[in-house]
Amino acid sequence: MRTSKSSGTALRQRMVEDLQLRGLAAKTQEAYVRAVRQLAEYYGKAPDRISEEELRQYFLHLKNEKRASRSACTIALSGIKFFYKQTLGRDWTRLDFVRPAGEKKLPVVLSVEEVGEILSRVQRWQYRACLAVIYGCGLRVGEGVRLRVAAVDGERMMVHV
Repeated sequence: MRTSKSSGTALRQRMVEDLQLRGLAAKTQEAYVRAVRQLAEYYGKAPDRISEEELRQYFLHLKNEKRASRSACTIALSGIKFFYKQTLGRDWTRLDFVRPAGEKKLPVVLSVEEVGEILSRVQRWQYRACLAVIYGCGLRVGEGVRLRVAAVDGERMMVHV
């Protein structure tokens, strides 16, 4: 975020204050400021002097040339959008259609043998039994942790979650 040292520093300071007023976490603040700094460095000018078309080209650069991950693009978009909308008070509609599509990943599925191997390495039988019930019933970890003996209906072979 530079043109002259003082205006770049003033803009950065204003953005940091806006982020603090919004109560965003320190790591989020750092990521947002970094996103705006990288945008400014890419164009070699203060971010408040970057046009809507330049923003569009920057996000194309992130996606096509840098091959940035979805999460990196989302962080860049969120930081830059915050800067323009909150700090500068600009309402650029181009920032609304940039959001990258969700990634579809299949979960890792363990084989029966792999699950058996993992369970066999658990030394305390209580933990092994708990993990076996969680796995066998397809429970979430929180559901398994809150499970009580009274919730098991041995007669009907059911577990009440």
